[in-house]
Amino acid sequence: MKGVVFNLLEETVTRSFGAHVWDGLIEASGVSGAYTSLGNYPDEEIEALVAAASAALSLDRNAVLRWFGNGAIPVLAENYPAFFEGVADARTFVEGVNHIIHAEVRKLYPGAACPHFRLHAAASGDLVMDYLSARNMCALAQGFVEGVAAWYAQPVEFRHLQCKEQGHGHCTFAMTWAASAEGSMAA
Repeated sequence: MKGVVFNLLEETVTRSFGAHVWDGLIEASGVSGAYTSLGNYPDEEIEALVAAASAALSLDRNAVLRWFGNGAIPVLAENYPAFFEGVADARTFVEGVNHIIHAEVRKLYPGAACPHFRLHAAASGDLVMDYLSARNMCALAQGFVEGVAAWYAQPVEFRHLQCKEQGHGHCTFAMTWAASAEGSMAA
């Protein structure tokens, strides 16, 4: 996993709980804690940090990942404002993840193994997303979507229709925004 994800996690934890809590998570997880944005680090290190946070907060893995995704959006917007420029609403942002955000991530961080999202509009107007990733961090994806919705002040109803953790080949989500927040399909 790219160091930028670890940097986002560190900043999110530090802003929410203070640097001492981040230091405690590093110590409890047994990871090095020295992450450069361009570096590549074993997925096991992010999992160890999430496990340490789970133990410290008495939350399960998915709750910690979801919290992280949600809290990381303001940090992402501050550190990478270009990702948000010209994007009118939350749905449009989510629709552009593969073609805009992940494309830029791959330019900035060669070798990044970003998840892939298959997107389509359902007859109901919902945005349906298949989450394709070997990392099985669908809760992180949910947190990012909810964080983007909060960033744009456009609440979203997020439904996890199927999950890899329950034996499916991939996770599928359905997201509903208010009619005024619906954008055109960019994906």
